[in-house]
Amino acid sequence: MIHFDLTNKEFRRLLDMVYIGNWILNSTRGEDRFTDYDDVESLIFAQCLQKDGMESLYSIRNGVVSPSYAFRDGGIHEAIMDYEDNVFFEILAEELARRDMDFTPIDSSNYAELSSRIDEYIAEFEENGVDNITLDK
Repeated sequence: MIHFDLTNKEFRRLLDMVYIGNWILNSTRGEDRFTDYDDVESLIFAQCLQKDGMESLYSIRNGVVSPSYAFRDGGIHEAIMDYEDNVFFEILAEELARRDMDFTPIDSSNYAELSSRIDEYIAEFEENGVDNITLDK
């Protein structure tokens, strides 16, 4: 067994990281979840039972400790959404830049061009989001 001491603030950050990690791994898997990650999340959140002031962060359902609704609704999903937005725009910018370059393999001779195109798309997305994206059908 591993034991380490964390301040309450550090432990709270650990709860955030455990929840975010499990959410990223399992949120889109439906019934095909990685249950071993659920088990670790439960184990970590169960430590709240021994800490003062953390009663609102966990709930117990069917004998399993899990993040409470208050924890999940307390802003953690805003952080996840910020991450998803950034990743979405970065991937979209790179895919559009590669498309513009006819999906030519990238090497040292064209990396600067790819980077420049990505930067242009990122600047556009930062200014206008997806408002100027159109699809020709």
